[in-house]
Amino acid sequence: MTDGEMRYQKDPSMVAREIVGEMILVPIRQNSGDLESIYTLNETAALAWKLFDGQHSLPEISAAMAEEFEVTPEQATIDLQELVEQLLSIQAIRQV
Repeated sequence: MTDGEMRYQKDPSMVAREIVGEMILVPIRQNSGDLESIYTLNETAALAWKLFDGQHSLPEISAAMAEEFEVTPEQATIDLQELVEQLLSIQAIRQV
């Protein structure tokens, strides 16, 4: 599968809440009292998070990021790839 065909979805063991304009991720598979397990997404990452639905491809998400935040498509792609790697490392998303 090429990067253009790759799709990701949120892992069901990760709960997301928008609080005062910030997206907060909390894994429910661990002790929720562990503050090191709470993740905050910036505005750019929050947009991508909303699009990790198993339907949008990485290029589609990257294009939405470039349009919304007025960055080059190349920069949006780089930023998205870094985000995907980070979210995979904490098991917040999974490939479908």
